[in-house]
Amino acid sequence: QVQLVESGGGLVQAGGSLRLSCLISGGIFSINRMGWYRQAPGKQRESVASLTGSGTINYADSVKGRFTISRDNAKNTAYLQMNSLKSEDTAVYYCSMVVRSTSGYFNDYWGRGTQVTVSS
Repeated sequence: QVQLVESGGGLVQAGGSLRLSCLISGGIFSINRMGWYRQAPGKQRESVASLTGSGTINYADSVKGRFTISRDNAKNTAYLQMNSLKSEDTAVYYCSMVVRSTSGYFNDYWGRGTQVTVSS
């Protein structure tokens, strides 16, 4: 069974850094696309960063120059390095991966989220 688990969230002061990790396991043949999303209280979920299998990267304008998405294929893990954090970055962060399973099918998997709180 495929599972996707985020980690690395926490409480940090404004200007600080955090690195989120997203590990997927179970019946994986390949990872196509991975992305990080966030949802702040009272707001809709928004895309933060994405990385396609061909290496194309996109960032939300609000995080450009501060956040970096990366992947370690050998570890089936995605990362989101977050620097110069601001109070408006406070949200639950979710990881999503489009994965080709060993049975040959593509599916979109989501983690349960990890809380990031930035104090001003």
